[in-house]
Amino acid sequence: MSIKVILADDHNLVREGLRLVIERKASDIEVVGEASNGHDVLAVSLNNPADVYVLDVAMPGLNGLEAACQLIKKYPGSKIIMLSMYEDAALVERAFKYGVKGYLLKDNPSDDIIAAIRQVHEGKFFIAPQVSKFIVDGFVDKKNGTTDSAKNNRRKITDKEKEVLQLIVDGNSTKEIARHLGISFNTAVTHRKNIMRKLSMKRQTALIRFALKQGLSSL
Repeated sequence: MSIKVILADDHNLVREGLRLVIERKASDIEVVGEASNGHDVLAVSLNNPADVYVLDVAMPGLNGLEAACQLIKKYPGSKIIMLSMYEDAALVERAFKYGVKGYLLKDNPSDDIIAAIRQVHEGKFFIAPQVSKFIVDGFVDKKNGTTDSAKNNRRKITDKEKEVLQLIVDGNSTKEIARHLGISFNTAVTHRKNIMRKLSMKRQTALIRFALKQGLSSL
């Protein structure tokens, strides 16, 4: 079955561009509706709810963030990707607090929209690299703290582990992390285990959620 998607942006050219990219490159994704504002998104979803919603943050009438909030309240489990022009920490924080699963910038490569839809549909997060960097930086700084005790120094996240953590938050598998960093699979597994131990996390999903929450709130 195809992944059903609703696209919402107040610029026709943006919607048409997204739809064309999807139609040309992703036979497993179907655009079942389009909207130019948040109110239209809610109206379209009544008769034909989507698996994934791609919503522009800044739309007239009802903006993308408020539309996302209402969709999640009306249809718990709705999978939403926000689309934005800006790397705005406040917007990103609000989006993830509402329950959004993806955040994409309009200047990201066109193929990213397909990857984002697929990952979010699978229940994963998809975060633009520009955004995930300050999420991870804020999270790690907060977890490492500012004390100079030997214990804290031993438990600090290394630069390499921070790279691994960012790739985890981006939704990469251990195999993909190894390929990205040019390291062996076993080394990638070791880095991931060390991160989980240092941050006192037992599950990767909990690590990602906590990184999103703490990384943003410390900005």
